[in-house]
Amino acid sequence: MARNALKSIKRSLDSHIGERIVLRANGGRRKTVERSGVLEETYPSVFIVRLDEDKHTFERVSYSYADILTETVELTVCRRDEENIRIAFEQ
Repeated sequence: MARNALKSIKRSLDSHIGERIVLRANGGRRKTVERSGVLEETYPSVFIVRLDEDKHTFERVSYSYADILTETVELTVCRRDEENIRIAFEQ
């Protein structure tokens, strides 16, 4: 079941490549890190986000689909003319 869930999350992200996203990630010790950028690419186990240059010290970050499954990372696709879309595993 978990394998199907990860594939489902990857397919969902595949349809949003090139779109603006906002990430909320667990930064440890009760810290939450919020980053924004563009979903650049998806791979079998991870996805890559190109961060906004003026806001972050890193150029790109990667997360695994398991991070979304375990809710360690919350990912929201930002669209101008539509509602924002939250990517999550729905049981």
